[in-house]
Amino acid sequence: MDEQDINRLMLHYEQLYRKSNREIINPEIEALSTSDLKPIVNIVAQSRAAYLKFMYELGKKYDDLDDSPSAEELKKLKTLRLRFEELAEGAKAFETSIQKGYLDLKTN
Repeated sequence: MDEQDINRLMLHYEQLYRKSNREIINPEIEALSTSDLKPIVNIVAQSRAAYLKFMYELGKKYDDLDDSPSAEELKKLKTLRLRFEELAEGAKAFETSIQKGYLDLKTN
């Protein structure tokens, strides 16, 4: 298989990938407007704020101490980080799905 054959195969694969994603994802989610996306953006921002606020509070608490955050505090920080990262990845998946045409947009 030469490079041209590989390129044709990859082009066909990309077309199948896009078609399959649109056929499966699109019926699951109604056509979206900017206002429909606002709750997604808000939940990511809220989770980021909670994570950053707790990190800031830890920094202030332990700034001049020889001590470090407790296991409980680190567990909470990790939970907040994982929540933020998971929600941010979900928002990015929406962004990608919109860019690739898997989801329909409402025309206002």
